[in-house]
Amino acid sequence: MSSTKIVLLGAPGAGKGTQAVLLSKNLGVPHISTGDMLRAAVAAETPVGLEAKAVMDAGHLVSDQIVIGIAEERLTQDDAAQGFILDGFPRTLGQAEALDGLLDRIGSGIDCCLAITVDTEGIVERLLKRAELEGRADDNETTIRERMRVYGMETAPLLGYYAARSLVREVPGMGSVDEVSQAMVAALEAA
Repeated sequence: MSSTKIVLLGAPGAGKGTQAVLLSKNLGVPHISTGDMLRAAVAAETPVGLEAKAVMDAGHLVSDQIVIGIAEERLTQDDAAQGFILDGFPRTLGQAEALDGLLDRIGSGIDCCLAITVDTEGIVERLLKRAELEGRADDNETTIRERMRVYGMETAPLLGYYAARSLVREVPGMGSVDEVSQAMVAALEAA
């Protein structure tokens, strides 16, 4: 497989985190999630991490500028030189454009955008089951549908952005973990 610099897209509950971990082990490249990047930068007390901590401590959302700064810190680490799987970044067209600029500066680029496709009703059902099993109060039907709406407005347009560069490989996400994982590997082999 030559595709090792991957953007992973999918609606909330599509299984991105689960699949990213499996794919990371398969490819031998790091799984880099926005949340993990933020937590690591804050823990390491990097300049951008301290800025992010101040914003989060004030109860505000971290800006694109901070997220991009943290992504730059993370993507220039040695373990990401041979590849990475980005999960949760980019989330907007502005972040995607900034990511392209960042990767240009470090002499890299995205090889593939894996898009896990799911239907809204299937996601709602999946997340409600997860909420019941894990006791998650944040996963109620109203919240889930709002997250899906926001995804449709802000993140789904990235499919067109990457499709214009022939980088998108769609993978059906409503099967078992193993079925989706096998479909992801097959999509990368075809890339």
